[in-house]
Amino acid sequence: QVQLVESGGGLVQPGGSLRLSCAASGSIFSFKAMTWYRQAPGKQREMVAIISSGEFTNYADFVKGRFTISRDNAKNTVYLQMNSLKPEDTAIYYCNAIPILAWGQGTQVTVSS
Repeated sequence: QVQLVESGGGLVQPGGSLRLSCAASGSIFSFKAMTWYRQAPGKQREMVAIISSGEFTNYADFVKGRFTISRDNAKNTVYLQMNSLKPEDTAIYYCNAIPILAWGQGTQVTVSS
């Protein structure tokens, strides 16, 4: 019954940066991993990044080197630092966990000049 609330999205120019936050209503320590997904109009939801309870991370090829996932267990919060943003990064960004939880409302990221 843990709820996830994403925040930090907005409108940014190409090359800019945003930091997304995912606040959980309960402990994230018990989950095997926390994840970030995104979904653009007309496209499938796709995994962007994952971080395990042991701080292991992995990234989709299209964000590798630009995005960084991190977690703060004391704050029950997961972050996604997004740098060098491109127009094709425009999407609604969602966080989740393993095992999977109900999807939250997401946060809109729009990259445009």
